[in-house]
Amino acid sequence: MSRYALLCAAGLVGIGACPGVALAETKADDGQNAPVSMHDRVTAGVGLASVPSYIGSDQNVIVPMAAAQGQIAGLGFELEGTSLSLDFVPHGDARGFKIQAGPVASLRLDRTTKIRDHAVRALGELSTAVELGGWIGLQKTGVLTSPYDTLSASLSYQHDVAGAHRSYIVSPEIDYDTPLSHRLYASLSVSADYVGRRFGAYYYDIDGAGSRASGLPTYSGAHKAGWKDWNANLMVARSITGDLTHGMKVFASAGYGRLLGRYARSPVVAIAGRRGQPSFAVGLGYTF
Repeated sequence: MSRYALLCAAGLVGIGACPGVALAETKADDGQNAPVSMHDRVTAGVGLASVPSYIGSDQNVIVPMAAAQGQIAGLGFELEGTSLSLDFVPHGDARGFKIQAGPVASLRLDRTTKIRDHAVRALGELSTAVELGGWIGLQKTGVLTSPYDTLSASLSYQHDVAGAHRSYIVSPEIDYDTPLSHRLYASLSVSADYVGRRFGAYYYDIDGAGSRASGLPTYSGAHKAGWKDWNANLMVARSITGDLTHGMKVFASAGYGRLLGRYARSPVVAIAGRRGQPSFAVGLGYTF
């Protein structure tokens, strides 16, 4: 699953991540939310996403996606497609600031399958990267629209341990989540990826053999560390049974990513693909 499918899945699990969707009850007349309940809960969902066939492609493919988010005994987890993260800092009942931290693990499937472009496909399928690391963040509850919206800033570090790109990825991210009513929820996230030199060389450089096989020119400009891309995603969810604290929900997500600098100049992007890449998703979720 690509980075963009993960963003769509992240929006889905975000339905359960915001304290504003864990309401104990709501006021009947004025539509304002009552105090937050931090009881154990799980949100799970499935959907379909339209995402680039590889990061840098100008052709989208339809892929299934699944996600789950939960909080048990004050500790959180998120499963977003092929990425799993844990929050080992207990959640309290008080509003305000909260530190978040824990391990993260993911599989990077970029250019391992479903490569639509014939030239990039001729370069050969790449190996799956297994990326392990950790993340830390700071979340503020009660920001703009209500006492229950949240603004979060986080930073993650992962390193491939499977011998694929054998490098690292550092990803800062900012998320804003808000319940707009008892049944309506919105989430906006912006992130970027800083990658090591072997990451760039593995996914974006082309050697002589690759050039002869694909017809693309050789390229060796991506073998330096740098900012690879930035990504933005907007997700809206609406309850169709119950409310945001339990029952079935339908969601829609739209994302956009843009490759930067030496990575965008690679022939797999500049000739066979494009810098800017949209993604879309729809699906159903259920909160227990």
